[in-house]
Amino acid sequence: MKKLLVILAILGISNLSFANELDDKIKILYAENNIKEAFTLLLSIPEEQRNAQHWLLMGNILQDEGKNDEAIFMYNRSIAADIKYYKAYYNLGNIYMLQNKPNMAIQQYKKAVKYNPEFSYGYYNLGCAYLKAQKPKSAKWEFYKAIDLNNQEADFYYNLAYTFKTLNKEKQAREYLDIYNKMTERGNQ
Repeated sequence: MKKLLVILAILGISNLSFANELDDKIKILYAENNIKEAFTLLLSIPEEQRNAQHWLLMGNILQDEGKNDEAIFMYNRSIAADIKYYKAYYNLGNIYMLQNKPNMAIQQYKKAVKYNPEFSYGYYNLGCAYLKAQKPKSAKWEFYKAIDLNNQEADFYYNLAYTFKTLNKEKQAREYLDIYNKMTERGNQ
């Protein structure tokens, strides 16, 4: 009986090791833009063994191929695998923004920052969605949060300046546009 348990433990460790190696290979292929091979490896994983990241990567690949409906399905499978997987909500929001559905995007970005309150790009995109939904006052607060978390991203300041311009607050718009211009000038040197 002890030998059987040892063998099962070894098999479990070797399966886990194989799974980790496969995950690493998929990530490398995806990072190297070898999309087809990464997707083929993802498909080789039985559905019941796919984790949230697997579904997310499949969604990313499908989105890159312009198959947004299929990507949405994969992102929802990612969420089903891990309800707190903020990246899937974020990517869903991005698709909805591309489809000119800002209210649906807002719902997804809110979930992304709920599950990762330190995600500056989640707040930034939430602000962009509010702007698109013609809710500049809400957008302003999201851009502030994004800048609070990451004050090195010039686009955050640009969109905050645009938001103030939309709100007819020229002085604040100019202040944030000046910050944006200084940041981009430094980047070009």
